[in-house]
Amino acid sequence: MANKALEITDANFDEIINSDKPVLVDFWAEWCGPCRMVGPIVEELAGEYEGKAVIGKVDVDANPQTSAKFGIRSIPTLLIFKNGQVVDKQVGAVPKGALAQKLDAQMA
Repeated sequence: MANKALEITDANFDEIINSDKPVLVDFWAEWCGPCRMVGPIVEELAGEYEGKAVIGKVDVDANPQTSAKFGIRSIPTLLIFKNGQVVDKQVGAVPKGALAQKLDAQMA
């Protein structure tokens, strides 16, 4: 089985986003319908970008500090970090290709 998306928490968030690779973070919740559509896409990307990017998920209910820090008001929200800074943002469910394109843009 391919690599799974990392479980990101308030405790390990800073450590993970300060990677030397682009980091895609999916802010989601169990009760969110569109999040359930994006979830499998995020998992697939985790496998496909293994070694090239870091892919993780933050459960907004379990990790309110991180969600508040980035002003996450609607989910799913996907943030892409480079060198610890937000460089791209996607709010709402999108096709896999759109997220792959955003990640690829940060690899150049």
